[in-house]
Amino acid sequence: MSVACIDKALGADGKPTLGGTCLNWGCIPSKALLDASHKFVEARDSLADVGVIAGGVEIDVPRMMARKDAVVAQLTGGIGTLFQGNGVTHLAGRGRLLSGARVEFEPHEGETRTLDAESVVLAPGSVPVEIAPAPLDGDRIVDSTGALAFEAAPERLGVIGAGAIGLELGSVWGRGG
Repeated sequence: MSVACIDKALGADGKPTLGGTCLNWGCIPSKALLDASHKFVEARDSLADVGVIAGGVEIDVPRMMARKDAVVAQLTGGIGTLFQGNGVTHLAGRGRLLSGARVEFEPHEGETRTLDAESVVLAPGSVPVEIAPAPLDGDRIVDSTGALAFEAAPERLGVIGAGAIGLELGSVWGRGG
């Protein structure tokens, strides 16, 4: 079977990236930060219980973010390697389902074309929802992607919503600030 994957995602560098929301702006980066915040709390609060004294434990947010970015880069690169090894064609751009099993592919660069398929799997991903009482401003009010890119632990943080990413990021920043 010939397989193609259309993915519109662009990384912070503006280049196509694989892995969708979960890998780039959701589950995986939040888990990397969650892991770091757990280690911080363990070093600060629990290592003395086993005889390890660690004074002056601090969170280095830029280094924590660099590690998160490195984890994401390694895993997105791994998907590219898996695609190559299994003969999957990566098409960078937008896909739109047409009648039958036809898909319109609009690349980030180049001409739109129609692909014919025997089967189509739709995995549209997700996007944060903006709510009227708290419009996103990119500074004081951010979505989950913004909360994955803080340059310092916020002094105060409110999380609207009870999704996994919001709860994890609330935990990360609650431990760190």
